Amino acid sequence: MAAPATPPPANAPARKIGAPTSVWVVVVIVVAAALGGVGFYAGYEYRGSPASSPAAVANSTLSVYGAGTLDPIFPEIANQLVNETPGVSDPAAASNYEGSLDITDAITTGTRTDVAALADYRLIPQLLEPKYAAWEVVFGSTAEVLAYKPGNPAFAGATSANWPSYLLNATASVPMGIWNASTDPNGYNEIFSMMLQGMIYDGGNISAVYGHFYSGAPGTFATGRSNTKIEHEGQAASLLTTGVVSAVITYRSYAVTNDLAYIPFNPVVGLAANNSSALSDYGQLSTMITPSLGVFQKVVPAPVLFAATVPLNAPNPALGAAFLHLVLSPQGAAILSQDGAFTPIFPGWSNDPSAVPSVLAPDVTALPSWAAPFLST
Repeated sequence: MAAPATPPPANAPARKIGAPTSVWVVVVIVVAAALGGVGFYAGYEYRGSPASSPAAVANSTLSVYGAGTLDPIFPEIANQLVNETPGVSDPAAASNYEGSLDITDAITTGTRTDVAALADYRLIPQLLEPKYAAWEVVFGSTAEVLAYKPGNPAFAGATSANWPSYLLNATASVPMGIWNASTDPNGYNEIFSMMLQGMIYDGGNISAVYGHFYSGAPGTFATGRSNTKIEHEGQAASLLTTGVVSAVITYRSYAVTNDLAYIPFNPVVGLAANNSSALSDYGQLSTMITPSLGVFQKVVPAPVLFAATVPLNAPNPALGAAFLHLVLSPQGAAILSQDGAFTPIFPGWSNDPSAVPSVLAPDVTALPSWAAPFLST
């Protein structure tokens, strides 16, 4: 059984955005990954502007379409790129942070962006390749957690083992915020976290928690019950702090960057484990979503891995590659990992290392053997 949770105190300091980082560094990254205890050890020499090879186009504007939880993290990395690269700008209006399936829909219907960064590493190979993208690189992981307003007495004493009873009590009067699983991977991931909680702590009964919050048998289309309220991820923090919703299951990165209290889950429940036992548990579950074409589509659990690409129709592909080079650099890793938001992955994992731009070639390696089969699920 997992150890009791230790949510951050209500007066925890705000995440500091825009902290200075050195441009000329030679460092060794040592990251203890949350993925089944895997460790990433890599020497990385970084000199000069990340856009120095290839050169970014003068007077160009960086456009990033990213999963909602990457805001404000990616804008901070973009700001580093702008500071180090003359003639480059990154106005907020040129970028967008929303549900990952919304992003793939936008790209396949004509939106042009220099970088697409999604919250499920299966989406780029499945939905964008080969017409709209040629490769992806997995740059970080985070886990699902139960997030709530700091100081909320309804969750005093909640742990990774007993949180469902606290959540059920809290949602008797204030609904739980949930996501649209057909537009946002966080939506189907929270469903899987509930199912896995029942599987591990309730004798294999995957409906023990899930059934309190969703109607529809496991494996079918899930509809939120009356104690839930569908919300947009970007609004979750304000809805929690104003009491519109009582709690959300979301990424640790979102809880950290928005100074929310949270209860960490068992690594399997949080979709952070990749050992053989965890993979076996994931293989027993599924749910259904209705993407833009309106047909039901089966989705199965997988470890939460964030991946990015430079779309084939990117306005400034060299600039997009330079941005991802910075994401994978020690500077990028420091921003991603601040306060435990993400576990950076270096070298980044690519489904086709031979296809990445030359500036990224030293930064990537092939997907691990356990991860590749999920691309067909």
